[in-house]
Amino acid sequence: MMVTPKVRGFICTTAHPAGCRENVKEQIEYVKRQPKADGPKKVLVIGASTGYGLSSRIALAFSSGAATLGVLFEKPAAGSRTATAGWYNTAAFEEFAQKDGLYAKSVNGDAFSKEVKDQVIGLIKQDLGQVDMVVYSLAAPRRTDANGKVWSSVLKTTGASYTNKTIDLKTRAVSDVTIEPATEEEITATVKVMGGEDWKDWISALKAADVLAPNVVTVAYSYIGPALTHPMYLDGSIGMAKRHLAKTAKEITQEFPGVTGYISVNKALVTQSSAAIPIVPLYISLLYKVMKEKGLHEGCIEQMTRLFGEKLCNGSPQVDGEGMLRLDDWEMRDDVQREVSRLWETVATENVEQLADIDGYWEDFYRMFGFHLPGVDYDADVAVDVSIPSLA
Repeated sequence: MMVTPKVRGFICTTAHPAGCRENVKEQIEYVKRQPKADGPKKVLVIGASTGYGLSSRIALAFSSGAATLGVLFEKPAAGSRTATAGWYNTAAFEEFAQKDGLYAKSVNGDAFSKEVKDQVIGLIKQDLGQVDMVVYSLAAPRRTDANGKVWSSVLKTTGASYTNKTIDLKTRAVSDVTIEPATEEEITATVKVMGGEDWKDWISALKAADVLAPNVVTVAYSYIGPALTHPMYLDGSIGMAKRHLAKTAKEITQEFPGVTGYISVNKALVTQSSAAIPIVPLYISLLYKVMKEKGLHEGCIEQMTRLFGEKLCNGSPQVDGEGMLRLDDWEMRDDVQREVSRLWETVATENVEQLADIDGYWEDFYRMFGFHLPGVDYDADVAVDVSIPSLA
């Protein structure tokens, strides 16, 4: 069938299998053009099908030659409904990895559950023995804990309401938006979903099963951003979860001998998560404009290649005073943030086309779902029922 993008809110409800395959192929080709990284050889990636998790898996496999086991929660095609983008991404990744003689298997299910943890441990014991890196890149709106309680995250401020500019990306209209503060219950729920509790549960289960290699490294991803976004992000409900994540990295290092936990603070990019946060899409559009003009712009694959090639794996990890890996170093440069702040003060509906890279934002958005990729014939019929080799 012919697949076209169908956008609803901040998600696309269709995905293009050939486009997703091309997107994965482009990322692999980028990694292969870079110097090889002296990285881990057996890696578990939790949240491996899109965004930073997918790019982590690609970078580690095709730069370090790592065997990778990925955990994802994606849906296959059903009738006229396409599979999710993460399903197609994973199918393509496994195809390309196997062509290069790399081990690549995936587990599709709820990463928060004991059943998936047990399944992963069984596969590691069967195929890899132990893993020497665990990447935790899980992004989910809700979590069912071990007691069956469902926790749902919210994207709100804390303490007080906050008003600032935002953009309707469809109409390209800039307006003010007021975000109300989260309740204590909502903050607790957001920390439960997006904090470090499940990351620590994974490390505890893997350690108890003796499937972690000596001196194993584990890394989770976070974001800090400029003062402009702090009320909505760093000091918001999601920020409370990220603070818990950072605290968990230290707990993992202290409580599990032979395990070192890191937080990688990454750059602001277009993801399904960031697209849902008020104020942030306008900031990203301005940031893209500035960083592209300065030749500093990076996408997920450039960020993850730099993380594993320069910051974490080759020699001593490069961390800041808080022990964090800073992949947002270019975004947070003084000259970049001064220019973004200047643009923010003047941006309005009338000039947003000139001041912000909205087209670049939309390009990244569509590419997440396999659209707008060069060399893909979007007018052609395409089979949407694609299988993931290790799940077939």
